[in-house]
Amino acid sequence: MTRVAAVDCGTNSIRLLVADADPGTGELVELDRRMTIVRLGQGVDRTGRLAPDALRRTFAACREYAGIIKEHGAERLRFVATSASRDAENRDEFVSGVLDILGVEPEVISGDQEAAFSFIGATRELAGGDHLPKPYLVVDIGGGSTEFVVGDDRVRAARSVDIGCVRMTERHLVRGGVVSDPPSEEQIAAMRADIEAALDLAEETVPLREARTLVGLAGSVTTVSAIAQELPEYDSEAIHHSRVSHDRVREITEWLLRSTHAERAAVPSMHPGRVDVIGAGALVLLSIMERIGAREVVVSEHDILDGIGWSLT
Repeated sequence: MTRVAAVDCGTNSIRLLVADADPGTGELVELDRRMTIVRLGQGVDRTGRLAPDALRRTFAACREYAGIIKEHGAERLRFVATSASRDAENRDEFVSGVLDILGVEPEVISGDQEAAFSFIGATRELAGGDHLPKPYLVVDIGGGSTEFVVGDDRVRAARSVDIGCVRMTERHLVRGGVVSDPPSEEQIAAMRADIEAALDLAEETVPLREARTLVGLAGSVTTVSAIAQELPEYDSEAIHHSRVSHDRVREITEWLLRSTHAERAAVPSMHPGRVDVIGAGALVLLSIMERIGAREVVVSEHDILDGIGWSLT
C-alpha cells in the first residue's frame, strides 16, 4: 500500500483526498476526504485575473490541507488545478503560493486531462456494480467549466466547455455586483442560450447522444440529488450512486431558479458556498439531460479527485 494525497483545485472549491492505494489492484481505501469553498474563480470571467481575496482564501485552505497531509503521513502528493487557473493572467502567483505551502507545484491541466481524470474516477467502480449499460457519458459540472467524456472501458472522446455554475452565474445572473434574487425570465433565457451554444460546441467532438448511461459529478449534481432525496443534511453515502429522474431534476431546477437566497439557504443539505450558484449548475445538468434524452442521471461522489489518486498508484 502507498499512502497518497490528491488535491483538486477548481473554480469554486478546493478538495482533498488522502487514501491508501494498492498498486496491484488500483484500489483506494479512503482515509480523509474534504472540500472547502474558496471561489478561486471569482471575477475571472470578467477580469481575466485571480482576485487577491480569492487567492487568500485558497492559500488558507492549502495550509489546512498541508497539516492534514502531514498528519496522515502521505508519501505522494499530486495537486491539480483546473478552469480558473487555466484562464488567469496571474496564475504564476497562484502556482508559487501553492508551491510554498505544500511543496509541490500545481499542475494546471488541460480540459482534456481534466476530463480523463473525471472519467476514471467516476466509472472505475461502476463495472462491478449495477452493470449500467455502456457507453457512459460522464459530465463534471464545475465552477468555471463542464467536462464531457464518452467512453466504455476507456475514454473515446472528451471536451471541456466554459459553462460552469460560477461562470454562468457571474455572466448572466449578476446585476450591479449582486446576484439577482430570483433571476428574471430574460436572465434565465440568456443563460440557457449560452448553455445550449456550449452543448453544440461539445457535440462537435463528443458523441453525447450515443451514451446509454449519464453519470453526473461535482457539487451542483450532488446537491440536486440531496434535494431530490430531501436529506436532512448532506450525506455522501446516500448521494453516491443515487439516481435522479429527468422530471425531478426539472422540478428542482425550476424551483431553484425562482427561489430567493433565503429559501435556498434554508435547504438543510445546501452548502453555504453553493447558495448563489446552484441554480445555474442545475440548469446546466437539466440542459444536458434534455439534449441527450436522458431519463435519469446516476450521481457519483467519486470524480476527478479519485482519478488523481489512482494516477499515483
